[in-house]
Amino acid sequence: MEHFIVSARKYRPQTFEEVVGQQAITNTLENAIKNNHLAQALLFTGPRGVGKTTCARILAKKINQNSTTSSNLDEDFAFNIFELDAASNNSVDDIRSLTDQVRIPPQTGKYKVYIIDEVHMLSQAAFNAFLKTLEEPPKHAIFILATTEKHKIIPTILSRCQIFDFKRIGVLDAKKYLEKIALEENITAEDDALHIIAQKADGAMRDALSIFDRVVSFSGNKLTRKAVTENLNVLDYDEYFITTDLLIENKIPEVLLHFNSVLSKGFEGHHFINGLASHFRDLMVAKDKITLELLEVGDNAKMKYLEQSQKSDLRFLLQAMDLANDCDLKYKTSKNQRLLVELTLMQLASITFDGEKKNNKPYIIASVTFKNTRKRVKKVIEVPVTPVKKEVSNSLQNNDLTTEKKIVKPVLNTVRRRSALSLKSIHRDKEIAEIEVDAETVEGLPCDDFSENKVILLWNQYSANLLKDGKKILASILTTNKPKVVNNTIHFEVPTTLMRDQLESGKNPLMKFIKEKLNNFKVDLVIDLNEEETKKYAYTPFEKFEKLKEKNKAMELLKTTFDLDL
Repeated sequence: MEHFIVSARKYRPQTFEEVVGQQAITNTLENAIKNNHLAQALLFTGPRGVGKTTCARILAKKINQNSTTSSNLDEDFAFNIFELDAASNNSVDDIRSLTDQVRIPPQTGKYKVYIIDEVHMLSQAAFNAFLKTLEEPPKHAIFILATTEKHKIIPTILSRCQIFDFKRIGVLDAKKYLEKIALEENITAEDDALHIIAQKADGAMRDALSIFDRVVSFSGNKLTRKAVTENLNVLDYDEYFITTDLLIENKIPEVLLHFNSVLSKGFEGHHFINGLASHFRDLMVAKDKITLELLEVGDNAKMKYLEQSQKSDLRFLLQAMDLANDCDLKYKTSKNQRLLVELTLMQLASITFDGEKKNNKPYIIASVTFKNTRKRVKKVIEVPVTPVKKEVSNSLQNNDLTTEKKIVKPVLNTVRRRSALSLKSIHRDKEIAEIEVDAETVEGLPCDDFSENKVILLWNQYSANLLKDGKKILASILTTNKPKVVNNTIHFEVPTTLMRDQLESGKNPLMKFIKEKLNNFKVDLVIDLNEEETKKYAYTPFEKFEKLKEKNKAMELLKTTFDLDL
């Protein structure tokens, strides 16, 4: 029975043309050999499994092939190539032994090539012992150092070497090489299956070949996407497509059940939410033809991404990525990690949820206080908007009690059925009083007359309340000017856009207060920006100094006399 050889060794490249994904480096080395412009000390650095040692061996063999007049081009000059594993030979004595060997010229060929793998493992003393030989090596010696951790090598070594940075191998390059090997081995492989293997390898060709061997041992001569995902414990992208469809349709219970099924397969919540964030990113790049090339998936998967991206709104995808990323960051520190992911999924499903679409019939709560000589009774009447005036007046006429008017608060329909699991419904009760009333809801509400003086009085009262609550910035903005009333509209001038934005953010509670006190729910506030007024304010040190000069011209003399800075 033939001895099995792993694919990483069996299909190790023997020429520069066979090296995958490092064209820039292989072309440079070939040209350097051809033009006799090769340095005597080279450093190959980069991630694991990207071809550093392979390129070093090919280079060592090719140097002597080009320099000899021998007709046998297949001669590998093994006696001229010396490999040293610095991980196990990292002492000063090992380096001294190496420097002693370097002095002896080669018997065949022109060069002796020394490949020192994992060179960062050498001790400090070994590095220092190697410095002189590396700086002035004999004419027949070439050193090729290989490492995955360049930052651990001392700068004096780095400055003596010509450095080649090997990059990670792209997913598409790795997939093409796997297709070639599958063809050589008579193995039928789905495109998506090889793509998943290439992605799982994370840029390392050796890892991709090791995974390929493992999956072939599991599924035989036919590689399917299902077999690969099952063997590699990778969550199939179909799970993310299902999850996203449920999120877009606001099906919170189904999303939670689907997440539970993912957990029951042995996957962690962190792995799931991480993959979901990547899925949202892929959907976003699939929405635009310009960014489509950033989508590194198989052809079948690309069609699915294009289809689902058309159903997904860009605003939803941006918010979804933000929420998923936030969950990813909080996951390790959370004490209840499952709840964190479930809460994130509920928030994701609520992004496109519109609570108003189920029932848009407006309701208000009218609160009327009745006085009696013996006791005071508060009666709350819940009625639709239109007949509110009539019903309240009838209830007053049918009562012999004295009446005292109290504020009628406009709110949204409080009797409609809301989604029990919608997160937006949790905060709605707090925000009801601050929501602006639309034209329909205002009809039938009180609209008493008022004077400008009364508005100014209430304005100052609200400003004082803000100061008590510690909201000094908004209070100071309200006191910069006096409000003016024109045709049932309050106009207020501010000198800067910053003040205008601050006031806009606090407009709703301010108008709620004024409307209730005036008993007029049609009054509105318009914030005007006075450009001329803006010029009166000084912000920078230079502007403040100019203002001081306007008041006292001696300020300029003070500055120049004592050579003062602003």
